[in-house]
Amino acid sequence: MWLLRQSFRSQASRGGDVSSKQHCRYLIIGGGIIGCSIAYHLAKAGETDIILLEKTALTEGATWHAAGLVGQLRSSRNTTRMLQRSVELYQRLEAETGQAIDWKQVGSLRLACSPDRMLEVKRLATMARSFGLELNVISAQEAYDLFPLIDPKGVLGAAFIPSDGQVDPASLCQAVAAGARRQGVKIVQNTKVLDAAISDGRITELHTGDGIYEAETVVLAAGMWSRELGRKLGVNVPACAVEHQYIVTEPIPGIPANLPTLRDPDRLVYYKQDAGGRLVIGGYEDDTLPFGERGIPGEFARQLLPENFDRFEPLATYAGQVTPVVNSVGVRQLINGPIPYSADGDFVMGKAPELDNLFVATGFLYGIAAGGGAGAIMAEWILEGRPSLDLWPLDIRRFSFLHGTRAFMYPRAVEHYAHHYKMRYPGEESTVARGLRRSPLYEILKGRGAVYGSKNGWERPNWFAPEGVEPVDRPGFTGQNWKPHVAEEHRAVREGVALIDQSSFSKFELRGPGALAAMQRLAVSNMDRPVGSVIYTQLCNERGGIEADLTVTRLGEDRFYIVTGSGFGVHDAHWIESHLPKDGSAFLIEVTSGRAVMNLCGPKARDVLAQVAEEDVSNEAFPFATAQDITIGAAPVLAVRIGYVGELGWELHVPTEFGAHVYETLRAAGEAQGIRDVGYRAIESLRLEKGYVYWSADVTPDYTPYEAGLGFRVHLKAKGDFLGRAALEKQKAAGVGRRLCTFTVDDAMPAFGGETILRDGEVVGLVSSGGFGTTVGKTVLYGYLPAALSGETDFEVEALGERYRARRVEGPLYDPGNERLKA
Repeated sequence: MWLLRQSFRSQASRGGDVSSKQHCRYLIIGGGIIGCSIAYHLAKAGETDIILLEKTALTEGATWHAAGLVGQLRSSRNTTRMLQRSVELYQRLEAETGQAIDWKQVGSLRLACSPDRMLEVKRLATMARSFGLELNVISAQEAYDLFPLIDPKGVLGAAFIPSDGQVDPASLCQAVAAGARRQGVKIVQNTKVLDAAISDGRITELHTGDGIYEAETVVLAAGMWSRELGRKLGVNVPACAVEHQYIVTEPIPGIPANLPTLRDPDRLVYYKQDAGGRLVIGGYEDDTLPFGERGIPGEFARQLLPENFDRFEPLATYAGQVTPVVNSVGVRQLINGPIPYSADGDFVMGKAPELDNLFVATGFLYGIAAGGGAGAIMAEWILEGRPSLDLWPLDIRRFSFLHGTRAFMYPRAVEHYAHHYKMRYPGEESTVARGLRRSPLYEILKGRGAVYGSKNGWERPNWFAPEGVEPVDRPGFTGQNWKPHVAEEHRAVREGVALIDQSSFSKFELRGPGALAAMQRLAVSNMDRPVGSVIYTQLCNERGGIEADLTVTRLGEDRFYIVTGSGFGVHDAHWIESHLPKDGSAFLIEVTSGRAVMNLCGPKARDVLAQVAEEDVSNEAFPFATAQDITIGAAPVLAVRIGYVGELGWELHVPTEFGAHVYETLRAAGEAQGIRDVGYRAIESLRLEKGYVYWSADVTPDYTPYEAGLGFRVHLKAKGDFLGRAALEKQKAAGVGRRLCTFTVDDAMPAFGGETILRDGEVVGLVSSGGFGTTVGKTVLYGYLPAALSGETDFEVEALGERYRARRVEGPLYDPGNERLKA
């Protein structure tokens, strides 16, 4: 990366007239709906000195040929809230700017033509209820009444969201740009960013054909060009483009006015009413083509791609089934245009971890639906350092290096595109771009029946198929084939001894004479503990929100070993590095690839470890929450006595080349105790029973340690100032307004997160995570309640349209007690 940036700096003199320099506070690259919306909202917030650069003319990338459907409901509450802000803007924009945008709040219909799709509709209704969005589950006849062109035969029901709508994309973008101009934003068209100068981790100059621009903050909102520009800046932007087609029909006689937008995901198609009695019909077929894989050709301004009728034909056939009338009308136009996408099919937003003054907003598959809200959220992110809503599912820091490579990004984008409407069950895994990161145990465990999932490119065992059981996932809303086998793995941990391959942990070392001071500044817990201490802690922001939830081992006076989740490494490292002293007295090194990790856990774990370790591993010699260097077989091992399953155990951090040897040694020693391999799905049920939280679900920057029941980790008396201390002191004194609570349901119920929690028929919260607890024999759920209700016990939880009696309980449901966990 250093060489890339040096090369980029050396090229800077080739771009623009050096004598012509312009300075601004905020410079936005890209004149599509996202870039214009960011400029508009920055100005709306009272900011001035804003310049937007567009290489051709506004809207001429992908915005101008977008279909224009505006839906709001997504699987994340905060993403849904962001899209609701789009609708709020579109409702007032025409009156504010005087420019017509053809906004029609006609509602949206989503048909269900299979039993599982009807379950999905019911799940969406539950989520919408939790999110405060009106969604009505209606019959096939009611759907027909709203959209009388459909054939209701085979339709089991539908979801109708009255507040959704449609808009003209180009007019919308021009109106947002007009609103920005009225507030003082300077929009410069036909000006292409060619090069840049970078110094001390900041963009100091942008070189264009129109001269040099100096900006305090740069925003990259260049759509499908963002990856190429990012590479020039040394920034990983896993955003790309794929081909997307839709047709515009000839006028349909007698077509009713103001039809809702329509989606039939079982038949992969969507509809929007167009001017003159026409319909826009598009969809998401298999095997779309990547666009710009080897670079976007030429300027590609307001251009389309050659029509591919053969590829569209399956969608046309489906459309003829959904709305038979289209079989008798002509096609006015088939439009094939590149649309933005990303490595996981979702937006790419936030502050780039590689540069201090660069923000990114790109990869917007449904940029028209998101544009208004995304611009508002990005303005908050730029001005406040973080958005008002936690948007981890969209945060650029969820990606690592591999996500931006052609070998990963394009196959995943094409796969996600094909599954945009196809049924995607909870826990369903991708099938492309697999096998990229493998632990030294990969082949061994595969031979023992491991059924792998993918996390940040790592192959991780989700569960193990016993002999005679096909080692494949069969997901669903209910009846998943892995459940009985995961239950047996759960019991092995609770009753015997197990091995779990957790090599995919993200692992770092913080070193230097300023390491202790840096850790004390970052963490809510007292980190000045003896060498060998293992400290579970949170890293909070100034508002007290939890930015990271991790384990830190003190390896030396000036050396700390930090372990976090597989998918959180980029995020957590960026947070830490952003708060290190500028004098270089503390520095962070990633060591993920250097160590394999095996979790040896269960009440018989010590019996196994004692057989193979050269050192004394008794409780007296090796207490809980400590770490020691030990020897297993011929391997040096950092043994960390802590875990995430609520049983006696050790995380064994092993030099990668010794991983297979240590596993084989432990397996052999544990045969007499019935040692078993265990996967990540069992970890989930084990941690739920024990009351352990998961960052990004149960704890996020939206919640504080006191709200999450982690106040015991906040050491106000034992240490000085730290990030978030003032906010946490204030909250502790005043009391919290909400609390993370544990609930049980006596029966097994489908729980995936997002289910509605009700009290006396009123929505009072939503489930953050949940699953079946094999040991307790009940469904275990977590969710936040208003503090005033956190002492009540009787609630209901709605899942897939059904309501279940739920009981709030105190403390962890399973606790082996100090005599086992800490003995």
